[in-house]
Parts: sequence; C-alpha cells; structure tokens
Amino acid sequence: MTKLISILFLTILSAGTIECIAQIASSKQRISGKQEIITGADQTEKYLRLLKGKRIGLVANQSSIIGTRSSVDSLLSLGIKIVKVFGPEHGFRGNASNGAAVNNETDAKTGIPIISLYGKNQKPTKEQLADIDLLVFDIQDVGCRYYTNINTLEYVMEACGENDKELLILDRPNPNGYVVDGPVMTDDRFKSAIGIHYTPMTHGMTIGEFAQYLNGEGYLPKKCKIKIIKVANYDHDMPYVLPINPSPNLNTQQAVMLFPSLCMFEGTAINEGRGTYMPFTILGAPALKGKYAFSYKPVGIPGMSERPNHKDSVCYGLDLREYDIASLRKSRQINLAWLIELYNAYPDKAHFFTPGRANQDISAFDLRIGTDQLRKQIIAGVSEADIRKSWEPGLQQFKEIRKKYLLYP
Repeated sequence: MTKLISILFLTILSAGTIECIAQIASSKQRISGKQEIITGADQTEKYLRLLKGKRIGLVANQSSIIGTRSSVDSLLSLGIKIVKVFGPEHGFRGNASNGAAVNNETDAKTGIPIISLYGKNQKPTKEQLADIDLLVFDIQDVGCRYYTNINTLEYVMEACGENDKELLILDRPNPNGYVVDGPVMTDDRFKSAIGIHYTPMTHGMTIGEFAQYLNGEGYLPKKCKIKIIKVANYDHDMPYVLPINPSPNLNTQQAVMLFPSLCMFEGTAINEGRGTYMPFTILGAPALKGKYAFSYKPVGIPGMSERPNHKDSVCYGLDLREYDIASLRKSRQINLAWLIELYNAYPDKAHFFTPGRANQDISAFDLRIGTDQLRKQIIAGVSEADIRKSWEPGLQQFKEIRKKYLLYP
C-alpha cells in the first residue's frame, strides 16, 4: 500500500487491527534485496471486507497465522465471527502424531467447535457447512503429493461445490516451489491416503494454484467457487523460510527442504528420523551397522511419532543435518542418490521395500511414489540417469498442464 492508503487504513480500523498489522510487519521476508514476500493471510486489507458480517468457517492448523499470531485469534480480535474451525492431519493445534486419527473437540482457548478432517470424516458434511456463509482455507503446504494438506484441500473444495459454498483461499509460498520432479502417478491402483492426484511427487504449486488445478482438471464432481488472495512479491524460485513448523515432524527448515527426498524412505526398511527430534534430516537402520559410523536410536515421542520404524533399536546411516540444501535448489531435483545408496548397502534386499498396510500386493513404497516402476528399477540396478530419463515424458506433460494454473512466475 502507499503511505497515504496505509494511514487511512489504520485510521478506520480498530486497535486490534493495528496490533495485527504490527505483527504482520514482523513476519515479512526480504530475499536478496527484493520486496518482502507477504502471505495472503497477512494482506488483511484485501479480504476483511469479504468476512465482515458473515458466519465464517476456517480450515486451519498451527501454520495458519497473521503476522505471528493464530489466524483464528487475529480474526476474532478484528470482529470476524468464526463459527467453527476444520482441522487437517495433526489437528488444529498441530499436536497429533503422523497418521493419527483426530477427534472433534472444542478449542479450549476460544470455545469454537473444532471439526476434524482427519478422523470420522475427511470431507465437511452438509450439516457441518449449514451455518457457514463463507469457508476460508489457510494452511501451509510443502509441495509434495504425499503431504496430505492437498488431499484436505480437494475434499473441502468438493464439499463447497456440492453445497454451494464459496471458498476463500489465503495463499502461502511453497518452500519447495522450485522443483517439479519424480514419477507422475497415472494408475488408480496406487491411489491411497498419501496420494490421490495425478501429479509428480513434487508439483511445484502453491495451495492457491493447486486449487485452480483441481477445479480445471476435473477432480471435482462440481466446480468450487474460489477466490484467492495471492502472495505478494513471490515467485516459485524464491527461498522461503517457514515461520511456523507445518507439522510436528517437519520441525526445522532443513527437514522441510529434505522432505521431498527423504519421505520416500517411509515405504522401506530405513528409518527417516521419526522417533527423534531430527526427523527428515537423518536416515538409518540397525542392519547397516558396520557400514556407517553415524548412529541414533528412535524412540516413541508423543505428538510426533509413537511407533517409529526400528523403535528402541540403534540405527546406522546418513546424517544430513548439515547437507547443503542449496544444492537441491541448484539441481531443481529431488535427491535419488540416497535411496539407491542405502538400497545397495542394505544386506537383506528382499525386505528393503515394505508391504502396504491395506493391500499386501502393493508395496508401501509404491503407494508413496505413485507407481511400482521406481522400486523395480532400483532392484534391477538401473542407473539414476536412466531412471530420471524414464520420468521425463510424464513430467513434461504435467508441466504443460500446470502452466494453465500458475499464479506466480
């Protein structure tokens, strides 16, 4: 805003708004002399008028902030009537372990009903939407098919379309927005709770862009009416340090950036750091003793991972806490070398890839990757270069589709 507009805006709004704006100023990020990145949520001047006088539902978790304060608390202080909050995986306050069902509850701080979308129902019901005039979606994503926030986005859009509710999306940067890589899921056999979209493993879109993709590519029985508050001064190549951990096991920026590469290991015999306070920055297994010097012991940690792979056993492997994540940005690729290396080092190769929980005929690894081809290629000893070459047709086709829905360079 210009200086004059800023003065007028501050004059007409309440003291709570002024406090909120002061917090917003502290959350902006300046990159290499460029203008600050300003999230959609932080641009209250663009959407408060859309919320005033309406009964608001908010899809949110702990990453939903205006400045440094919870979006729920901020909007309430600005006189917005929030009638209920819908929480995704890990819950509204972000304190539930990965994969754990989350129950409905009443928020102790505000008294607002919290409806879980990771429990009895994944999609808001007609009854749950009946007393809502406008639904607001404000959740930080990290840009991977197997990160379930985009599943929640689809279910919410589907419910809004079916019940003629408008969805306002407060967009946020994708910290992994620079990379579109990995196999594209094309076979419905590999659909699961950790992958329901025909995208590569990393899609390179923000939540707002992904919403346009869902509307445009026929994922919804009925299109959802959406309005997006764009991120200001942002492009996909910009680094973005998340101000709030997006989930309990992505508790450092290093983990956020390594997540696309290390989450692949969840379908293998390798522990990816769950059960430690260093998740998605270390890799190991007991069977690798004698092959790697670095070691650690996963344990049950309430609110993070109660039953990690190799719980209470010493694991040996790779310490990636100091890995130069700038090299990932330079390559614009996920790291496939670690998967190949640890498979080759693992003594019991027949049990490196673990069976799926729901379908024993499909590896848990295949469900995460979205195809069985990568597993078969690694077992057959196909080179990384040839594996990547096999991805190219699907990637190029997806990138052409993706262009239609981008909001940012």
